[in-house]
Amino acid sequence: MKDFNVVAVFTYTHEYMVLKMLLEQEGITYFFQNELMIGVLPFHSNAIGGIRLMVHFKDISKVNAILEKLNDNKNLRIV
Repeated sequence: MKDFNVVAVFTYTHEYMVLKMLLEQEGITYFFQNELMIGVLPFHSNAIGGIRLMVHFKDISKVNAILEKLNDNKNLRIV
């Protein structure tokens, strides 16, 4: 866990479903911190600090490239 860094923060789980699929296809090591807690208590997301995408430091540049590509596509834009 100490080798993982926060790359992005989301408020709700539906905001990153496409991203999750792309990360799995690329074989990138990641996890979403607070995902289950906010799934149970969705209105507490801001108080908890959101859902944090934690990525292994060796994969940060790949993930940033994926995020940029998603944000450039208006139909798949990350909120």
